[in-house]
This record gives sequence, structure tokens and C-alpha cells, in this order.
Amino acid sequence: MATERLNVNEIDPQAYQSMYAMEKYIHSGTLGEDLLGLVKMRASQINGCAYCLDMHGREAREAGVDNRRLDVLAGWREATDLFSAREQAAIALTEAVTLIHDGGVPDKVWNDAATQFPGKELPMLLMAISAINVWNRLAVTTHQPLPNMPAEV
Repeated sequence: MATERLNVNEIDPQAYQSMYAMEKYIHSGTLGEDLLGLVKMRASQINGCAYCLDMHGREAREAGVDNRRLDVLAGWREATDLFSAREQAAIALTEAVTLIHDGGVPDKVWNDAATQFPGKELPMLLMAISAINVWNRLAVTTHQPLPNMPAEV
């Protein structure tokens, strides 16, 4: 594991306050902790964020997400029987937004998400996807260490 470059919270605890407010908003809605866990895990897989994978893997399991579903999440398109239509739409949108540089968000992905997430749920899902991407970028950039990780492995 690389040496931590910067501990934002130690230097400026206020820096994360807007992110914490966004998290409070995201978790106050009707998306469900299990779905949020899948979204956070999939974005973190794509972004290669070990810190977030560790944290959100634990959170997803606590929210009732089965280990098998977490194990195959990166290959969810080959295991669609394990994911509801709602979860598939959220995961597909997560991938498209996370990889937005690769052609944007296709209309089919957007339309499926809009169908599965009516009203305020679609903006809330977009905020959840955006937030985890910000967290991933902060953790990867600063080499945020895993909790209770020995200095040398």
C-alpha cells in the first residue's frame, strides 16, 4: 500500500462537510441501503478504490446484500438473475456515469433508470453515483489507507 499523501480531515475538517451533507440527503430517501451499497461498490470497483470497497462492502453486507451478489457484481450482466430490474438499472447508470468519458450515458441506460426510479428517486440516485465518485477520487488521490491496515503487508 502506498504511503498516505494527505489526510484531508486532519488538515481541514470542514473540507468534507458538504460531502457529509450530500450523504445525509442520499441516505434519507427511498433508494434503500442495499441498493446504495451496490451502487457504491460498483463505482468503487471501476475506480479501483480499495478504501471505499472495504467500507462499502461491509456496509452492503450489513444492509443485507448477500456475499454472492457482491462477489459477482463486476460481472452482473452475466448474473442478471441475482439482481432485480431496479438494481440492474441502477448499476448500469452507475457504470455509465462513472465512465462518462466513454460516450456519455446511453439513452437506453437513462430510460431504464428513469422508469425504475420515478420522481425524486432519479435525482437522488444521480447524487449517490456522483458522491461515491467524488469519495473514490479523494481516497485514491490521497492514498487513503484501509482502517487497521499494517504499515507493511
